[in-house]
Amino acid sequence: MTRKGHSDLEVELKQLKSVERPNIIAAIAEAREHGDLSENAEYHSAREKHSFIEGRIKELEGVLSLAEVIDPAKLSGAIKFGARVTLVDEDTDEEKTWQIVGEHEASVEQGLLNIKSPIARALIGKEEGDSVEVRTPGGQKSYEVLKIVYA
Repeated sequence: MTRKGHSDLEVELKQLKSVERPNIIAAIAEAREHGDLSENAEYHSAREKHSFIEGRIKELEGVLSLAEVIDPAKLSGAIKFGARVTLVDEDTDEEKTWQIVGEHEASVEQGLLNIKSPIARALIGKEEGDSVEVRTPGGQKSYEVLKIVYA
């Protein structure tokens, strides 16, 4: 996992523990005061949200305890974890830039590509100028690696 991904998960965990958890516990207590719990929608909704928050806290604690933080700035050479790669689609000439990151920090909208994704797996080990064939859910794609940056 990258240093930024690790710190983002730590921030989320802190938010859940210090803000979300106390708020939902207060909401459960307030809903209990309304009487009959069997027909109390507020209570059931709050309990469900509490369960989700506790599950996410456990998940984040597990991920962070096992995480190996890698600083991409110390890397160079062929494409590997942490690389920011600029590709051009050989069919449409459309350029895309992706950074290859761990699965818990991946976000396609932010250009963060899960290392386990088909595109990332196809890119590992490639150099600038190489052509890459990728089988995606939308069909076969061909890309050329334009630039590799580690930062």
